[in-house]
Amino acid sequence: MFEDFGNAVAGALAYSAIGIVLMVLGYFIVDWLTPGKLGELIWTKRNRNAALLLSSNTLGVGLIVVGAIWASSGNLVEGVVSTLVFGLIGLAAMAVAFVVLDLLTPGKLGEICTSEEPQPAVWVNSAMHVALGGVIAMALS
Repeated sequence: MFEDFGNAVAGALAYSAIGIVLMVLGYFIVDWLTPGKLGELIWTKRNRNAALLLSSNTLGVGLIVVGAIWASSGNLVEGVVSTLVFGLIGLAAMAVAFVVLDLLTPGKLGEICTSEEPQPAVWVNSAMHVALGGVIAMALS
């Protein structure tokens, strides 16, 4: 009983650590893809578009982590490695999708996504982030 509990605690700590690392990396990717400092845009200027974009990225990463835990079938090492690998693939896919959407649509997507006025393009891009997280999470099974 205590062995199972210890494994569950180790798993929770490992998955949490990797999830946090991936989410921080996602933060830096969104910051890189958009003009201005993301932290200032969200926490100081209270920019809802930037907050929605970052939130969707975080949700997408969360879906990947959940998918990796689900697919690991209790094998902690396999689950941790697949979380890291598929999480990085997911972040790369989200960044590529952002760039492709920017090329296919008018204007500069980064500027649109950080505009002070509500922008429907942010919802489209955000849906893409969450959908890609789901797609990659399902690829784990």
